[in-house]
Amino acid sequence: MRNKYDVDEQLETPFSFAHLKRAFVYIKKYRKGMIGALFLSMAAAIFGLTGPIITKRALDFSIPNKDIGELIMLAALLLGLSAAGTILGNISGRIMTKAGQNIIFDIREDLFAHLQELPFSYYDERPHGKILIRVINYVDSVSNMLSNGIISFILEILNMIFILIFMLLVDVKLTLVAISGLPILMLVMFSLKNLQRRAWQDVSNKSSNMNAYLQENIVGARITQVFTREEENAGIYDRLNSKYRKSWMTAVKYSNLIWPATDNISTAVRAALFIVGLAVIGPAGISLGTLQAMIGYASRFWQPIMNLSNIINNFINNIAYLERIFETLDEPVTIKDKENAEDIGEIKGSVSFKDVTFSYEKGINVLEHVSFDVSPGQSIALVGPTGAGKSTIVSLLSRFYDITDGTITVDGKDISGVKLASLRSQMGIMLQDSFIFSGTIIDNIRYGRLDATDEECIAAAKVVCADEFIREMDDGYLTQVNERGSKLSGGEKQLISFARTLLSDPKILVLDEATSSIDARTEALLQKGIDVLLKGRTSFIIAHRLSTIRSCDRIMFIDEKGITECGSHDELIALRGKYYELYTSQAV
Repeated sequence: MRNKYDVDEQLETPFSFAHLKRAFVYIKKYRKGMIGALFLSMAAAIFGLTGPIITKRALDFSIPNKDIGELIMLAALLLGLSAAGTILGNISGRIMTKAGQNIIFDIREDLFAHLQELPFSYYDERPHGKILIRVINYVDSVSNMLSNGIISFILEILNMIFILIFMLLVDVKLTLVAISGLPILMLVMFSLKNLQRRAWQDVSNKSSNMNAYLQENIVGARITQVFTREEENAGIYDRLNSKYRKSWMTAVKYSNLIWPATDNISTAVRAALFIVGLAVIGPAGISLGTLQAMIGYASRFWQPIMNLSNIINNFINNIAYLERIFETLDEPVTIKDKENAEDIGEIKGSVSFKDVTFSYEKGINVLEHVSFDVSPGQSIALVGPTGAGKSTIVSLLSRFYDITDGTITVDGKDISGVKLASLRSQMGIMLQDSFIFSGTIIDNIRYGRLDATDEECIAAAKVVCADEFIREMDDGYLTQVNERGSKLSGGEKQLISFARTLLSDPKILVLDEATSSIDARTEALLQKGIDVLLKGRTSFIIAHRLSTIRSCDRIMFIDEKGITECGSHDELIALRGKYYELYTSQAV
């Protein structure tokens, strides 16, 4: 039930500040630049804080004494410090922007690399849109928090300390008045913290659901129009969109409570300064310059507090995204090399299944106690009803999944103990879904062997009868094709995939319904290429059209979670069992 667009994802563990600690792995690479930016920002902040003291000096001494020279000097000093603060702040901002982009780059690199290693089962269980949103949207959201957010958090705390020091230097009593509203603000923030986090987690879920459904509909746009599902799909998207909007408005409602609370407390404190300064202490006990300086510092003292509340707000908002990112990075790579894995060496092609049992879901076996041996160079056909486990057998041989029980060996070596790259690099696998990447046709063929020359790619296309239709295109082999080959027919995509597989020069070949989308005439021509391809290679061929596998050395009928019949075509026809029934039904 996990692989549904309308099911909210549940976090495995509640949030812990360990997530933020873990995020420092990405930050520490750029800590020198970020520390430098912090010092530049601190210097800019200190320059800015001299303003009220300069103003106090002017109000209390320069203006009453009509000292024009000192006024000009103070004005020039104020302007110079302000300009210096602006320049340093700009430099700091550029450094932090660069660090933020580098952090985005590193996280995306790690996510992509990890996704490349995750087993097929991970993608089987999740809509691809929900995976995509983590790599793109969530990383964008947390990048600012991990760069500017953390530096700004430290800087605003230091700003508060600097302002507090300057206030104490001006007047201790008024300083106590200025900070009296802090306990009230802390109470408000802590009371809203959990509500905010849950609300933004819900936004994360609803955004993920909407993205998953959108991606699904883009891929299935043709099916939608074929079955005139536009109106129904629009209704589903409208419901998902409405849920996202509702969750967003709820989260924003909680987030927006912080700023007015801070602003109102700040205003109340400044009003209290006037009351205490003039009514309690009295004009005789406080100068106009002192009161003006304290009002200025009080405004500045509450500004970093307001900024901190926004930063904390942003932290809470993005923690849900950070959790999702780490949840993806923590997804276990179940199909991987063991610590003592060895290179399998050059494969000759003997394959052995010994008492193999496998299940996609625990307790529901697809295969049970399957055993067979294949000699190098033999061609094996796997036939049987849909869902019997034919594709599962070749997926297990390629170690796309790990078996539940038993042993699979290639050249006598248990494949669970060899390096995956050394095994798969010598296997040519053509799956039912002939995936075409965006790019040129020749680049799609070259995907089978990246160091292949153009001549080798063209030679492979000629063998599998793809050369003719490719040359008829406007740009021939340099024709640009879209993702999934939307402008190519099913047969054309299969022929390109065939050329790609041939180019890889595999020692073990797997053809899973390799000719299902090819017309009979092309298939007859292609058969010659297949014969060349099979020569000297161990091959496993899955086919529903039984006429294509009559010449195989052995045919295995897969049914009832195992091999029910095995032999050559003539032997199985003579047996008059399930294979005979299937073959004669197609011959009619």
